[in-house]
Amino acid sequence: MKHEPFNESIEMYLKTACELAVGDAPVAISALAGRLGVSAVSATEMVHRLQESGLVDHQPYKGITLTEDGRHQAAAVIRSHRLWECFLVDHLKLPWDEAHEWSCRLEHATDPQVTDALEVYLGYPLTCPHGSPIPTPDGTIVEPADQPLTTLLPGQSAVIARIYPETAELLSYLSDLGLTTGTRIILKERAPFHGPLVLLVGEDIRYLGGEGAAQIFINQVEDAS
Repeated sequence: MKHEPFNESIEMYLKTACELAVGDAPVAISALAGRLGVSAVSATEMVHRLQESGLVDHQPYKGITLTEDGRHQAAAVIRSHRLWECFLVDHLKLPWDEAHEWSCRLEHATDPQVTDALEVYLGYPLTCPHGSPIPTPDGTIVEPADQPLTTLLPGQSAVIARIYPETAELLSYLSDLGLTTGTRIILKERAPFHGPLVLLVGEDIRYLGGEGAAQIFINQVEDAS
């Protein structure tokens, strides 16, 4: 059954490897373990199982890359997750910052035909409420054309396009600051020595540390003048 714990674990490893991948570069097992909150030993054991199943290629001392089958399975989980987020936020009007955790549970218990029906019901959304692209049924994930908030210069304006990678804690924190997708911001100041960013959100000043800023992606906009 799709919801069995072992199958869920496999899906989480594949999904996480897909999310951590940058181009064709291998994903380090330490990075995989860190994101999933497991020991390096546990992660290594699972990687060996995934390799035996033909889902990943493991290069010793470098990391893993997903095989075609592994990428397809990872994209299916991500697709289910992000469609559920759309349903929970846009239709059930549940909190933007809590939908991520609920969708993490639903993604493993949803058969492909239910995911397809959900996509039709939602009107084929292109992104989730946190701005990330929704994979197509064939597993294609379109890379966004946005840029990290950390690249913005003082005085420049932008609109928040995406929060990635998202966690329940980060989304809750950003929600409290009013830094959600679609919000227009102005970078007023960047404190030295990796200090916080000073942002103008409407008429309010917000302070955001570098770690949080690195997980916000924006589309720069020109000020009307």
